Amino acid sequence: MPPCGLYRTVLPIGTLEAGRLVYFHNHGDPGPGVYFPERWSHNRAHFSPKGMTMPEGFNVKALRSLPAEGFYRVARSFVCCEKKCVKFEPEQFLQLGYNGAGKPLLFVPEHAGGAITVPERGTPIDDAALPNLVPLQVFEGKEQQHDLSMPRGIIVH
Repeated sequence: MPPCGLYRTVLPIGTLEAGRLVYFHNHGDPGPGVYFPERWSHNRAHFSPKGMTMPEGFNVKALRSLPAEGFYRVARSFVCCEKKCVKFEPEQFLQLGYNGAGKPLLFVPEHAGGAITVPERGTPIDDAALPNLVPLQVFEGKEQQHDLSMPRGIIVH
């Protein structure tokens, strides 16, 4: 069995067609299975807690391993695709995500007003560009709660 992680199906698996982003869990209950994205938040897939167990005779070659979603830097310059629409330069800071078909997307963070923001639209890239990315270790903080309640006794005009 392959390790747990993100994959793209490249061959059908039972009734599941090729070309899907999945999370493979090799020790799920009741057994190894794939889980499907049910939504995206901040360019990251959130997977359903219910998945599909692997059928008997499952071919591990049906899954292509994908680098983890997250923040990366560019090691060597590369272009997005054969059309050369976008060029990415060494040391550039990027966020890697995927669409529902498991195709990689790069999001270019922007610095403004003392904060780094990441756009919701990314640039599709070819799989051949992935080795040019080096993962960065970024502290995962808690989701901010936007609580507008005020302490007692404070009057807001």
